[in-house]
Amino acid sequence: MFLCFCLALVALIPATLTTNPGVKVKLTEKSLEYGRQLGIAIMQQELKSIKVPDISGTERIAPIGKVQYSLSNMQIVNVGLPQSSIGLVPGTGVRLTIGNAFISLHGNWRVKYLRIIKDSGSFDLNINTLTIDTSIVIKSDETGRPAVSSANCVATVGSSSIKFHGGASWLYNLFRNFIDKALRKALQKQICPLVADATSRLNPLLKTLNVVAKVDQYAEIEYSMVASPTVSNSSIDLSLKGEFYNIGKHQEPPFSPTPFSLPPQTNNMLYIGISEFTANSAAFVYNKAGALSLYITDDMIPQRSPFRLNTRTFGLFIPQIAKQFPGLMIKLLVKTVKTPIITFDPNNVTVQAMATVTAYAIQANRTLSPLFVLNLESSVSAHLFVSSMKLTGNVTLNNMNLTLATSYVGQFQVGSLDNIFQMVLKGVVIPRLNDRLSKGCPLPQVGKMKLMNTQLQVLKAYMLISTDAAFQSEASLNQQKNK
Repeated sequence: MFLCFCLALVALIPATLTTNPGVKVKLTEKSLEYGRQLGIAIMQQELKSIKVPDISGTERIAPIGKVQYSLSNMQIVNVGLPQSSIGLVPGTGVRLTIGNAFISLHGNWRVKYLRIIKDSGSFDLNINTLTIDTSIVIKSDETGRPAVSSANCVATVGSSSIKFHGGASWLYNLFRNFIDKALRKALQKQICPLVADATSRLNPLLKTLNVVAKVDQYAEIEYSMVASPTVSNSSIDLSLKGEFYNIGKHQEPPFSPTPFSLPPQTNNMLYIGISEFTANSAAFVYNKAGALSLYITDDMIPQRSPFRLNTRTFGLFIPQIAKQFPGLMIKLLVKTVKTPIITFDPNNVTVQAMATVTAYAIQANRTLSPLFVLNLESSVSAHLFVSSMKLTGNVTLNNMNLTLATSYVGQFQVGSLDNIFQMVLKGVVIPRLNDRLSKGCPLPQVGKMKLMNTQLQVLKAYMLISTDAAFQSEASLNQQKNK
């Protein structure tokens, strides 16, 4: 159950084993330690719920012969788990060990002997050297989501002490050993099934994991596994697909992810590497969906701008526009002509885009008369952030280059329009792009999870998110338990 707390950050369904990942995740021993702390608290509560059935039997005790006894109304009154450890087993999984645990139990006793003599009272049992050793197995359930179960569980109830109250002390001292043995055996049978049950109670929480996360009305991102987890001495490494798709239509882009490796860092609980492939698959999806186009009208231009989208302003640079279309407003269509290319270099994310800008004069009857078409090549720098459970960002313009593709008003010098289109890009296009980027792309999540101490670095061909994490797990797990 403890590994589950960590895998819940990123563990998703197995998929094809032949694809390089777009996203890599490293879970460190620090994350396992956090999971251990949460899990021990939950396990302690689970052990308090042990239900010990009534016990009865007959023993022949010298010198009085057969003694019939019964133990009833037994309740766990205290549980302590002072020592526990969790460790990685390379190539295998995770092992949890609990040692020197103690359980205190209170109940009632009753005996009958020589057929007619009866006696009764209460007792307290203290188990002082309980040990539990179990492994955690993670697999895919029938819905393709992760499921957890315990395996190879061994529970040992060691030394104990029992104290009786009421009745004849000489009598219960005679059968003390029989009672002690019966109680320890009954408790030992309960522990491993309880561990299994406590582990399985995490599965409803894991079912909250979306293997496909919606980004917006255009796109969703898939985080399914493309390879089995790799367990080493210091971490669990997962390879995730990390690919954007158009909603309802999974079309592969004309490029594939290339291999990359995460650095051997262990200071944080969790490391997430997001490759250029993931970012470029997003660009492919949005371009395919037609989302990288924008009609621009004068009311979208900042009021402070001296340039207006009308034939008078453009006529200052292209006189024939003012002559042929006097006193009209202008509409622009900015549209990408191929998928933008996103490049990750150390401390720098660059987006290269090729687009066309078509200018129209808006006639009195609202019909559009084409004026010209420009080729626009631009470069922007992206600044990326982690906000809550999303990857967000904004872009700034580096440079742009305009060339004339088609003119419907005769030849003109394109360079004279540079200032106008710098203003259009900086004042309209980029703010709208930044507004969309600010809404963010969801990171893998299960239940209620919070990232802390988060840092983002841009490295060669991928970005690295280093973070710690916290779950509102106790409340979530108690809700799942009570269902």
